[in-house]
Amino acid sequence: MDPCPFVRLTVGNLSLKVPVASKPARSVVHPSWSPCFCKIKLNNFPLQTAVVPYIPSENHFPDNQPPSIAATFHLSKADIDKLAAKSIFSAKLSLKIAVYTGRSGATCGVNSGRLLGRVSVPLDLTGTDSRACVFHNGWISVGKEGNKNSSARFHLNVKAEPDRRFVFQFDGEPECSPQVFQIRGNIRQPVFTCKFSFRNTGDRNQRSRRLQSEPSSSRSWLSSFGSDRERPGKERKGWSITVHDLSGSPVAAASMVTPFVASPGSDRVSRSNPGSWLILRPGDGTWKPWGRLEAWRERGSSDGLGYRFELIPDMSASAAIVLAESTLSSKKGGKFVIDLGSNSGGGASNWRNKPVNATSPACSPRSSGDYGYGPWPFCLYRGFVMSARVEGEGKCSKPCVEVSVQHVNCTEDAAAYVALAAAVDLSIDACRLFSQRLRKELSNPHDIVV
Repeated sequence: MDPCPFVRLTVGNLSLKVPVASKPARSVVHPSWSPCFCKIKLNNFPLQTAVVPYIPSENHFPDNQPPSIAATFHLSKADIDKLAAKSIFSAKLSLKIAVYTGRSGATCGVNSGRLLGRVSVPLDLTGTDSRACVFHNGWISVGKEGNKNSSARFHLNVKAEPDRRFVFQFDGEPECSPQVFQIRGNIRQPVFTCKFSFRNTGDRNQRSRRLQSEPSSSRSWLSSFGSDRERPGKERKGWSITVHDLSGSPVAAASMVTPFVASPGSDRVSRSNPGSWLILRPGDGTWKPWGRLEAWRERGSSDGLGYRFELIPDMSASAAIVLAESTLSSKKGGKFVIDLGSNSGGGASNWRNKPVNATSPACSPRSSGDYGYGPWPFCLYRGFVMSARVEGEGKCSKPCVEVSVQHVNCTEDAAAYVALAAAVDLSIDACRLFSQRLRKELSNPHDIVV
């Protein structure tokens, strides 16, 4: 099946120039002495905030400046159609930006920033699902329009570009061993099946009928990624989910390698002692690690699920590269996102500017190339990679997974992201307070509850 059309709208290369008055007022703090920020709004999408660098008024924005993305909006075809329909009956669609001097946030309930001015960039998204379009690239005046020579100047780049994605939907909760469908519009096609199980303490690899033989060497490297040792107290351990293609062959798996354990004297999994999953791919007759997901329960008012996802190149734990680290609501759920070029909320909070080389391993038993996009076996992890929407505690969660076309070169690639999405969803339950009882499908007889 073909991927779904998506559009990635980015706002970047922000800068601010404010001329210094000959006799500045004592009560006014010039932006060169104080941090600046802006709030970026697109219709009903969540508000995004970004830092705005200040440059001296006599300087020009360098032409060879590498792109710096401050905010990203991901638009599906349904989103674009909805925005187009609204613009027919109301004002034309535009991106609205408010520029502030001072620090972002609030002090004693009062916003600490001082509004400098507002900017509006008209948008016409027609055809952007098939071609890139730059809506603005350069300087624009903000603040008072009375004196053009003394007004502040704001530099930005606003562009939209196609970002096609494969969309997958679980037909049930991961712990219920559901089917996974590929979605395109109103068409649903089954592509994977999931098998949830409990791994015994001594069985470090969940076997399947295509992976019966397990060299002793695989146990040695797997031990470096987690521990199944018995721990006193409250814990949840041994969960595993295997993704199969429609022929029944295993193409990915997620295995809980570090138990989710309550911190001493508490009822929660702490950040200092998180549980972890390995995301596995088949190769050479056994499972090989592709990524590691750590999860914990945040303290304080957020009380959310904290997570960190690392890519594991060459099966080396010491060389792991963090691709995503953020939180999502334990009660309401949210989106797990890997976006290596976004400063938007909900994305990776510590993304790397340098591209990460990654491979779709040649040792994959199928090397199917069913999806056939990208220069297999090498691709770059850059831009939007994937997202997974999950529900909160106590709600029926059927994760919806979006994966960028440029990061899917074979069936095993897609399956790895599906397994990662299942691990994120199951982590919501694994990080529930231990005073709360889990549903029967997640009740492992080996779990210790006191």
